[in-house]
Amino acid sequence: MSSVGFIGLGVMGLPMAANVVEAGHPVRAYVRRPERAAEARSRGIEVVDTVRDAVSGADVVVTVLTDGPAVLEVALGQDGILAAADPGAVYVDMSTIAPSEWLRVHAAFVAEGREVVDAPVSGGESGAEAGTLSVMAGGHDRTIEAVSDVLGAMGTVVRMGDAGSGQVTKAANQMIVAGTIQLVSEALVFLEHHGVDRATAVEVLSRGLAGSTVLERKSTAMLADDVTPGFRLALHRKDLAIAEDAASSLSLPLSSAVTQVVRAAVAQGGGDDDHGTLYRHARRTNGLG
Repeated sequence: MSSVGFIGLGVMGLPMAANVVEAGHPVRAYVRRPERAAEARSRGIEVVDTVRDAVSGADVVVTVLTDGPAVLEVALGQDGILAAADPGAVYVDMSTIAPSEWLRVHAAFVAEGREVVDAPVSGGESGAEAGTLSVMAGGHDRTIEAVSDVLGAMGTVVRMGDAGSGQVTKAANQMIVAGTIQLVSEALVFLEHHGVDRATAVEVLSRGLAGSTVLERKSTAMLADDVTPGFRLALHRKDLAIAEDAASSLSLPLSSAVTQVVRAAVAQGGGDDDHGTLYRHARRTNGLG
C-alpha cells in the first residue's frame, strides 16, 4: 500500500481522501479549513498542521484545491510540495486548473527529476462519496500506473495523453456540462411558456436522443427550484474561463454564449448556488420567476 499526503479536504477532497483510506492506504492530510478536521479524523484521515507534515515521507501526494493560484502556491511555494516531498514521491493534482498553469508546475517538478500527473475529475460530490469519479489523467504511462492503486480508489482512471491533457479534457467536460444545463434550462422555459407539463415532458425526452446525464440528474432539482450546491456556479464560471482562455485561437460561438450567461447569472447573485440555478436565471430572464 502507498502512503498518501493529501491537501485539500473540501466538498470533493474529503470524500476522495476517505475512499483512499478505505482502500487501505494511510492518508496524512493538511486541512486548510480547520472546521473540516473533525470530520476528516472521523473518516480515518490523520490530520496534520502543515503541508510539509502532510507530504514528508509520502509515496503519493494529492492536491484537490479550488484554483490555479492555490495549486501553484502549494506545489511551488516555500515549504510546498516540491520543497518538502521526498524525491521519489509522485505528485498528482486533481484540481481543475488551466492547462498552462499545470504546465508551469510540471516543468518545475521535471527540472528537479520529479514525477507528476494531472488528474482532474468529473462526477461531482456524489461521485466523490461513492468512489465513482471519472479521473482524466495526463502524464507518462509508467507514472500513472505507479499511482493507479491510489487513483483507482477514487474512480475510474483513463489516461488522456501527455502532461496537461487531463486538464484540457476537464475543460471540455465543463463546456459540455454548462452548455447542456443551459439548453435544458431553455427547453424547460419553452415548455412552461407553452403550458406543457414539464415533468412529463422530461420523462418523455429522457427516453430519446435528447436524454442526457444532465437531464436525468439535474431536472428534478431544477423543477423544484432546489439550488442546494453540489457544484457551485461560481466554480463553473472559473472552469469556463479556463476553457475560454485555452480556446482563444478558436471560434466556439455556443461555448462563448454559455460562458456569458454563466457570468451574468453569477453577477446576479447565483454564484453560491448549484450550477442548475441556470434554470432559475432563465426563468427570471423570461419573466417567469
